[in-house]
Amino acid sequence: MNRYLSHFLLLFFFTIYSNECLSQKFKKPQNLPRHDFKKLHFGFSLGVNSLDFNDNKYFSFLNDDSVQVIQSKNQLGFNLGIVSNLRIGRYTDLRFTPSLVFGERHLEYTFLNEITTKKIIESTLIDFPIIFKYKSERYNNFRAFTLSGIKYSLDIASQKEVTNDNLEIVKLKKNDLLAEFGFGFDFYLPYFKFSPQIKLATGVLDLLSNKNILFTKHLRNLKSRNWIISVTFE
Repeated sequence: MNRYLSHFLLLFFFTIYSNECLSQKFKKPQNLPRHDFKKLHFGFSLGVNSLDFNDNKYFSFLNDDSVQVIQSKNQLGFNLGIVSNLRIGRYTDLRFTPSLVFGERHLEYTFLNEITTKKIIESTLIDFPIIFKYKSERYNNFRAFTLSGIKYSLDIASQKEVTNDNLEIVKLKKNDLLAEFGFGFDFYLPYFKFSPQIKLATGVLDLLSNKNILFTKHLRNLKSRNWIISVTFE
């Protein structure tokens, strides 16, 4: 994921620089010249995600005589959503972008005998983000922007209510709250606006529901860390 992110960052800054230079020399006819003056408009988004955890372990983990290593492994998924955009200023929009997110996260355990066990945690999330979009000046048919806000996430695939104690399941809570940051750019095409963007969402709540089994007793807390690369059509 880090390799794809670095490539995306390079492309982002190169695009900004090249478009800013060219816009000073060449004026082009603007597509959708009144689009950004609409008080309210709608669209939809498609994207891929990488779901992961921030894990914080107890100090007792260092003295454990069975588990040597606990690692969180990010996995790719996909998401789709709808976009509602409210113009609140020349360079500022307020956006509500509820999304359906499909993905999974892996916790990998290495024991003293070097046997490795993987716990797969499948998630189907309904996200409700409220995001502020800060836009640059428009250059011909291009504009850069940053994103910041918060979102509530509901995991409808959570196994918190599973009661079979014989199953060594890592149970997560259904509700999560995350801070979200990102950036991207708008391309104004003849009939719609196309906007690639990348966002990082970091959880502020502990998701662990059961802390008394072998696979969770050394974890102080487990918080979300999600990357999302998406495109919106507005």
